[in-house]
Amino acid sequence: MSLTKENGKTTRLYRIYSSMKQRCYNPKRDNYKHYGGKGIKICDEWKKSFKAFYNWSMSNGYTNKMSIDRINVNGNYQPDNCRWISMFEQQSNKSTNTLLTYNGKTQILQRWAEETGLKSYRICTRLKRGWSVERALSEPINKSKISKRYRK
Repeated sequence: MSLTKENGKTTRLYRIYSSMKQRCYNPKRDNYKHYGGKGIKICDEWKKSFKAFYNWSMSNGYTNKMSIDRINVNGNYQPDNCRWISMFEQQSNKSTNTLLTYNGKTQILQRWAEETGLKSYRICTRLKRGWSVERALSEPINKSKISKRYRK
């Protein structure tokens, strides 16, 4: 059995591994500036051996629905600084996320949407219209103002 190919196609884990190497060591890649350009590297064991990375991954929760995450964003790709997390969790860690504080609690907009039952686009629209965070998150939807064509 090949660790890099399955049914004639490159495995997802091998693509993740290759992308990790490109981010850290290929200055021609757009995202190099955020990784290798900042001095982020891959530990020697993983850099030299996909099998070592594969074995660590299989022992640390990898599934095809997971994404590799560096616990310390300024740290290297190495066993004690990496973990496998869901894509949703990974997206929640992005520095471009909108953080909102309401009732002394700070979290990303998507978490507030889940918690309040409002759609994230609705919260964004309210904020863009100048609503306070408190009002945007707490005011119920006024269904009488929603066009009849959108109602069932």
